[in-house]
Amino acid sequence: MTTDLQFHGAHLDAERITATLDHLLQRNLALAEQGERGTPVCIWGLHGIGKTALVQEFAARQDPPWKIAYCAPAQFEEMGDLHGLPTRVDPDPTVAGNEYTTFLPPDWVPTEEGPGILLIDDINRADDRILRGLMQLLQNFEMFSWSLPPKWQIVATANPEGGDYSVTPMDDAMLTRMLHLTMEFDVKAWAAWAVRAGVDPRGIDFVLTYPEVVTGRRSTPRSLCQFFSSIREIPDLRAELGLVSVLAQACLDEITVTSFVAYVRDHLQTLIQPQEILGAKSFASIRKRLKALATGKDGERRVDRLATICTRLYLHLAREEYTPEPKHAKNLVSFMLVEDLPQDLRFMLHRDLVALKRPALTEMLEDSRLATLILAGI
Repeated sequence: MTTDLQFHGAHLDAERITATLDHLLQRNLALAEQGERGTPVCIWGLHGIGKTALVQEFAARQDPPWKIAYCAPAQFEEMGDLHGLPTRVDPDPTVAGNEYTTFLPPDWVPTEEGPGILLIDDINRADDRILRGLMQLLQNFEMFSWSLPPKWQIVATANPEGGDYSVTPMDDAMLTRMLHLTMEFDVKAWAAWAVRAGVDPRGIDFVLTYPEVVTGRRSTPRSLCQFFSSIREIPDLRAELGLVSVLAQACLDEITVTSFVAYVRDHLQTLIQPQEILGAKSFASIRKRLKALATGKDGERRVDRLATICTRLYLHLAREEYTPEPKHAKNLVSFMLVEDLPQDLRFMLHRDLVALKRPALTEMLEDSRLATLILAGI
C-alpha cells in the first residue's frame, strides 16, 4: 500500500470513532427536534478496516435499535438510480392538460420515521456525475424527487484518494457538506469488536500476538475474519495444517500466511483462554501452563504470549454481559500475582480494569498483595 493517501478528519480507532459518531448523531437528533437538519458524517479509511460494519453495529446497538437504509452509489449508472423513475399522473381523466410527471423513489429510500441512518457506502467510488447529484441530498437531506423522513441522518464511508484506489475526487464544495473522521486499525479495539462478534478465539489470539500482519493490502480485518470463519469448524489446526494453509492463501497475503502457519506449529493456539483462568478449580494448573508459555522452545522470554492472554482476559471482563462468579475474584488475583507476569503487563491490566469503573470488577481486585505489587510499579 503506497503512502501518498489523502484522508480527512482526525485519525481515530474504532472505539473513538463510535464515541464521536454517537456524539455527532445525538446532536443531529437534538437539532431534528427543533426542526433543523444536522450535518452528515463521512468515515474515511483503508479497504476492509470495518467502516461499514461499524456503522451497522452502531445502529443495531442503540436502544431501541435505529433503522438503517443502505445505498451503494458506485452501482448507479444514471441519475434515475438516485432520483427514481418518472411516472405520469392524471388526477382527473375528464380534464385535458392537467397531467403532470412525478417520480417513484428507489426502494432503498426509507419511508418510515427514524431514528435511522442512511448509509452511503463507498461514496467516492461513484461516478463524478452521481457525486454531483448527491450534493443536494447531503445539504438538505432531500432530492427534488424525495426527502428523508424525520429523524433520519446520513453517514457515508470513503476510501482515501491516491495510491492504488479507484476513487472519484471530491471537491471542497462536497467535502464541506460533511463532517469527516478517519478510521485507523487498532488491535485492541478490533479485538474488542471481534469478541462481541464471536470471531474464532484462535484468530483473535493470533492478531493480538502479531498485529503487524494487518498490512492493509490483502490482509485486512475483513479478510482475516473471512479466514477465521473458514477455519472455525477445524478443531485441530495443526492436524489439518495443509488445508489451513490453502484457506489462508485464499484470503491473505503471503507474509500473513507464513506467520499463521508458524503460529500453529508453535502451539500458540493453545494459549489459555479467559474462561479457563477465571473458572479454574485449582489455579496451580493454570500457573504451570503460564510458566510453560512464558518461555520459548529455545529458552527465550515470550512476553508476547502473556500480553495476548492479558488482553483477552481484559476483553472478557469488559464485556457488558460479563457476570462475576464466586471463584472469579480469587482466580483473577491469583493470575495477576503470577511471578512470570511482567510488572508492566500486571500494571496495565489492573489500570484498564479499574478504568472500566464497574464496582464488581473493582471489588474483585481488592487484595493487599496485589495492591503492594501495583504500588511498587508506580
